[in-house]
Amino acid sequence: MVASFARPSGNLTGFTILNEELIAKRLELLCDLLPWAKVIALLVNPSFPQTGPTIRDMQEAARVKAVLLPVLNASSESEIGAAFASLAELRADGLVVEGNPFFEGHREQLVTLAVSQPVPAIYSRRVYTEAGGLISYGSSLTAIHREIGIYVGKILNGAKPADLPVQQPTKFELVVNLKTAQALGLTIPPSILARAEEVIE
Repeated sequence: MVASFARPSGNLTGFTILNEELIAKRLELLCDLLPWAKVIALLVNPSFPQTGPTIRDMQEAARVKAVLLPVLNASSESEIGAAFASLAELRADGLVVEGNPFFEGHREQLVTLAVSQPVPAIYSRRVYTEAGGLISYGSSLTAIHREIGIYVGKILNGAKPADLPVQQPTKFELVVNLKTAQALGLTIPPSILARAEEVIE
């Protein structure tokens, strides 16, 4: 969409949220939380454009962590239910949920199923942990929205979008829900709690 982040050219600039780039970090965090894990499933929406690169990045991260990575596809409510139903058969110790708008719109269903299964799951945004999810890690949308406001001001004052570099996030949020951890019978390691931006009690 742009020539480069530094010099976007044309009439386009903006902010990237590094959603796909952080997926391997989510697997790493889940492995820190579940050091005994042998199988960690990945839930993806096959119709989301970035799913292919996400799966490739996760397969490499899983190889490094020496865990099996079954990939589950879901692009409807019923498929989400079927994916969660297959977790027991796969003997999945944990679940990484791909970050995309479809899953965010179904976050209540996702976190409810994860607790009822039960399966420890990590998500891309704090909205999941606020809704009862176990743990989330992603770029801070609040910080990005503030920066967007600054860019809008610059453009309204005459700056050309082509002269404004595409910005990458500099603030990331690790959010942990201790109530959900207790419901899952998990103890969150102090190393994760110490890094958490917020701990929901």
